[in-house]
Amino acid sequence: MAKPQGRATVLNFLAWFTGVVVSLVVGNAMIQRILTLPAWLGGATDVGAWIAVAIGWIVVITTLVGAVLALLRK
Repeated sequence: MAKPQGRATVLNFLAWFTGVVVSLVVGNAMIQRILTLPAWLGGATDVGAWIAVAIGWIVVITTLVGAVLALLRK
């Protein structure tokens, strides 16, 4: 398969970079308890808050691992 050239490569990189940044911001907000689960999913309880923090860490770690692997593959 042919590799994209010129503008397409830049746009693909910008889309990838934007996805990485958004994932890191959302994960960080969950870790800092700025973003929480809705009350009907248990977000109003202590257990729900800890679950949101755990999900935030999972998002941050998997995003960083995925970004490093993508950069090493290039």
